[in-house]
Amino acid sequence: MNAGQGAGGTVAAVDLGASSGRVMLGHVGPNRLDLHSVARFPNNPVRTIDGLHWNILELYRNSLAGLRAAAREAPELASVGIDSWAVDYALLRGDRMLGAPFHYRDDRTAAGVEATHALVPPAELYGRNGLQVLPFNTLYQLAADRASGDLAVADGLLLIPDLLGFWLTGRRVAERSNASTTGLLRAVGGTAAEWDTELMHRLGLPRTLFPDLVAAGEAIGPLLPSVAADVGGSRLELVAVGSHDTASAVVGVPMLTDDCAYISSGTWSLVGVELPAPVLSEASRAANFTNEGGVDGRVRYLRNVMGLWLLSESIRTWERDGDPVELPALLAQAAALPGPTTLFDVDDPRFLAPGHLPDRIDGYCREHSIRPPGSRAELVRSIVESLAAAHARTLRTITELSGQPVRTVHLVGGGSQNELLCQLTADYTGLPVLAGPVEATAIGNVLVQARAQGFATGSLESLRALVHQAHPPRVYSPTPRGLVVHDNISD
Repeated sequence: MNAGQGAGGTVAAVDLGASSGRVMLGHVGPNRLDLHSVARFPNNPVRTIDGLHWNILELYRNSLAGLRAAAREAPELASVGIDSWAVDYALLRGDRMLGAPFHYRDDRTAAGVEATHALVPPAELYGRNGLQVLPFNTLYQLAADRASGDLAVADGLLLIPDLLGFWLTGRRVAERSNASTTGLLRAVGGTAAEWDTELMHRLGLPRTLFPDLVAAGEAIGPLLPSVAADVGGSRLELVAVGSHDTASAVVGVPMLTDDCAYISSGTWSLVGVELPAPVLSEASRAANFTNEGGVDGRVRYLRNVMGLWLLSESIRTWERDGDPVELPALLAQAAALPGPTTLFDVDDPRFLAPGHLPDRIDGYCREHSIRPPGSRAELVRSIVESLAAAHARTLRTITELSGQPVRTVHLVGGGSQNELLCQLTADYTGLPVLAGPVEATAIGNVLVQARAQGFATGSLESLRALVHQAHPPRVYSPTPRGLVVHDNISD
């Protein structure tokens, strides 16, 4: 049976990104997939004396307010699913949270990488978990907590979406796609991935910190009575979705064939392909590619590219200096600039932390004897074109390492609205880029819930066919002559 041939119904997606959150209502039925926002709110980290933290209580408050709005609009609402960014977590003692979760851009984890690799060599670690080395991976953050003594007083740990789910239902679980980003899950294909207890022991991490694993599509449980009374959803239940936002986004990519790559473009560019099994070769480790869990036991083989954080943080810098920025106008100016464009390595570690990115880009260029961008429009063009070049390099390496041919690139998320980025990605890859949907993450969240509720049935492929039907992508053809865009082309 194809997706969309169930009886039909309504679910709510809580989708938390690194810069903003939203609550979306999704209506799924026979040949129907409709989404709209009922709440949007900022996600602004807070710096305190001990570092950079997520304002998790404000996120939870706003999520509850969004669920109230969803329940008012759709009294028949069946379930809710939560997704967020990966790797970050809260430590618990009993039911109490031991401080606000640290932000992955906090610099406390620098020593955690060295301490972890002293206990387990990088090559062995990659063979166990399949993850690229990023200084903020959960196991490196936990090394910092172990060194500070924080782990000694904790008896539990929950990743961000699982923490909110615990507050909603009282049940502690860890959904596999997000758990795979901790570095503490065995890298295996299918749905058999489990916590690596031997690795935990070698790293001095008590197994009792980590909750039971669940798969996307499993019912976690009904809302606590107090929560149900607050949001007005007395029969509402929480369903596990691909709680790592990229796992949900990949479900929402309208891929109709196997020879496709995806770029989930937002704060980060997650550039990858979907595979049935991980790639754990030494060449893959050396190229710093990652194997993360996906929905239905798929493997997301990808690499994190720095993403539109470079642009948004530059804009924040200018606005902090009192200079307002009109991004559409600035992008238009950037697109109109003649070449050549200054290209730089977007993944240089200096660009990770918050701060004055225009100055850091200028410094990078001078250090490498490259002409620095001379105006704001030139800087924006340099950022966007450097991202497109990084997308192309990453995709070429993916095909070499995985053996997976790529003939089409799907670019979803907020970056799919950036025409310059989409066109330049097509130009640099030499492949057609199919842009959209913007809300791929929320769509994937909704579809996994809808299938769990019986509102849709079938494989991921049939769910994606429904996405393609409801949200036809915009096609950018490779060309050296500027923007050539065709709207809503169907395959």
